Amino acid sequence: MPDLRTEITEIVTGLGMTGIDALPDALAARPAVMRNVEPHHWDRLDRALEDGRHGSEFDSAWINGRTFLESPDGLRGREPQLIEWKGAHQPPGFDFLPVDLRIDHVFLVSCKYQSKVLMNSSPSNLFQRRLSDRLAGADSGSWYTSCAPDEYQHLYSCIRRHVGQQLLPPTVEALAASHVARIRTACSQSWPTPLAPIWAEFSLAVAVQSAARWRRELQTPLRREEMLWRLLRLNGSTYFLLGSSDTGPIRLRIGTPWDLRQEFTMQDLDLAAVPAGQPKVSWTAHLTGNHSGDRHRVEGHVEVRWAHGRFSSVEAKIYLDTPHGEVPGYVPLVSAA
Repeated sequence: MPDLRTEITEIVTGLGMTGIDALPDALAARPAVMRNVEPHHWDRLDRALEDGRHGSEFDSAWINGRTFLESPDGLRGREPQLIEWKGAHQPPGFDFLPVDLRIDHVFLVSCKYQSKVLMNSSPSNLFQRRLSDRLAGADSGSWYTSCAPDEYQHLYSCIRRHVGQQLLPPTVEALAASHVARIRTACSQSWPTPLAPIWAEFSLAVAVQSAARWRRELQTPLRREEMLWRLLRLNGSTYFLLGSSDTGPIRLRIGTPWDLRQEFTMQDLDLAAVPAGQPKVSWTAHLTGNHSGDRHRVEGHVEVRWAHGRFSSVEAKIYLDTPHGEVPGYVPLVSAA
């Protein structure tokens, strides 16, 4: 079930497209044009609006929806007949489109409020299969062992001495849920001082090996270009990104790989391991404007981390560090005159 903040930003963005003059009126109307929004969703929104603690989310989502309704790039002032909210829906197959709302079966909208995360992946799917599918893969829980087995065992041995050798099994593979709970209690929040440098050594080793495996899969210009398309979530269909960031609203039309090639030529994609709190791999794309000759950089990074606390499965969380509005292929939404 989506959390309250997600419900506010996504449903209210859709409500802003209905043409109803004010947000309280739209919530009170519970318009039939909004599909897949159940009574309990409306009730939660009513309570949240009255509570007042999410005022900025309500305001920015409402304004974004209104802007999309009026924009020449969007609905051009035509009130939609159908706004489908996807909610917690999981696509039945592999789907790169991060769609939260579908309007009149045609317009696809992704809502991203105060988030730089592009997507979550299994490490093997990103670094070895180049985001070719969404399956976790058999090694999602053993990526650390695969990348840095010696450093991982050394880290675990140090943790075992810190917690108490008699309380934990000799190897990581033998950990049971009760053992993991004991480690998390003893090493809550940040790593204890004696373990911090051991973790830093292990973290960098994982980053170095992850970056090396990624490079091996991206040895041709076409593969590097295709990787950038997938990182930026460019697809065969245009969609819209509505949201907000620390610097202001996000209102963009996300083009296709074909659109990107019309305007830009990709020069290279650099990958580098970065010393950080988590195993971190930076990625930087270099492009040149086909008409202006201007050079552009798109920067992001990947954190390779336990998904649900220490010694759980490992995920690759992909971030975009360049502001959304400065990314080639992300086109600002034209405002109504």
